[in-house]
Amino acid sequence: MLKITPRRKRWLKLTSARWQRRVLFVAGGLVVGAAAVALAELADQAQLAFNWLLSKSRYASLIVTPAGFALSVYLTQRYFPNAQGSGIPQAIAARHLSDTRARSPLVSIRIAIGKVLLTLLGLLCGASVGREGPTVQVGASIMFALGRLSPRRQPGLILAGAAAGVAAAFNTPLAGIVFGIEEMSRAFETRTSSLVIATVIAAGLTSLALMGNYAYFGTTPMALGKGIDWLAVPVCGVAGGAAGGLFSRILISMSRGLPGTIGLFIKGRPLLFALACGLAVALCGLASGDTIYGTGYAQVKAALETGAPLPADFGVLKFLATTFAAISGIPGGIFAPSLAVGAGIGANIASLFHQTPLAPIMLLGMVAYFAGVVQAPITAFVIVTEMTDNHAMVVPLMMASLIAYGTSRLICEEGLYHALAKGFVAKSEAAQAAP
Repeated sequence: MLKITPRRKRWLKLTSARWQRRVLFVAGGLVVGAAAVALAELADQAQLAFNWLLSKSRYASLIVTPAGFALSVYLTQRYFPNAQGSGIPQAIAARHLSDTRARSPLVSIRIAIGKVLLTLLGLLCGASVGREGPTVQVGASIMFALGRLSPRRQPGLILAGAAAGVAAAFNTPLAGIVFGIEEMSRAFETRTSSLVIATVIAAGLTSLALMGNYAYFGTTPMALGKGIDWLAVPVCGVAGGAAGGLFSRILISMSRGLPGTIGLFIKGRPLLFALACGLAVALCGLASGDTIYGTGYAQVKAALETGAPLPADFGVLKFLATTFAAISGIPGGIFAPSLAVGAGIGANIASLFHQTPLAPIMLLGMVAYFAGVVQAPITAFVIVTEMTDNHAMVVPLMMASLIAYGTSRLICEEGLYHALAKGFVAKSEAAQAAP
């Protein structure tokens, strides 16, 4: 009879634990992928429902949008605290906390359910929000729930869930991995890198199986020409980076509270403030001809594919609508709306370059504004490249992204997600310290 030595027992135990972790990460990726697809489908239906309402009366937004904002903030504060905003700062904060109990209010199945429901409510009432950021928090929450089976691996599981959320939401596996490294962890972690990649692959395969292979914004094969066309790169980089930095600075300032009477009013009457923000979004929508509601995906995709320019005021009004939605306190992401704002900026800049196709300059505007907002330049150009299946634009997109990053830092020294995450960490630590 074969005798099992103590050394072999330790080896078997270690091998078993290693395979259990692998199965945990892959299984989690499958669930995250399915959740991302479900949220995407429901989000599309919510936007269609709001568009149907507008077809009956475009002035209905003056009632529905403010009321929806107020209801969303009420439900968030009453039943789903920490579900507000995009959800990415909560996932980052959860990774930085060391106690499982402290992480639970930020990433949990309860929060994931609330995030899905309230993001859909926002889209149903015309909010300028996206579903991609919420998918990150949902993915992190799912992996955190599974992480109770492996408490020591919780930070890695949260990272993997967030990366898988981005990959499945946009059908951009490379961007998911880069997002996890550059934005979620701000470092390359050798011990969890292979597990994160396995989770992203599982989520991506699930998305492909359910939705098929597609480029988020369709295929945009055009590229910049020679000579003067390349002047669009620094122009878009500076303009997009400045606008993105301004957006980030506004959100960070609002999250920390404005000084004086205005700050006290906003803090003391959150529902009234949300109502006012919703009314502002509705007014932006009316001024835009109903083009700035929701994610902005349909408008940008149509412009990229047909070459028809966006309205001249689309970028400015989408910027305002997204800002009001983001500071109101409702759950909803800023990924897709930021890309739409950038597309609007690019379309405006394209009017200065009469001989250059519209699509390449729109892409430069998208990557520049997005890099200015999140201050993650590698993620920005990788995600735009994958979303448009345009590898001919990689070099100019990289250049515009880096220029935008540098410009944004002059206006807002902190990255948006990490600055907001500090608030959640401080709140959690204060709650733990309280008797």
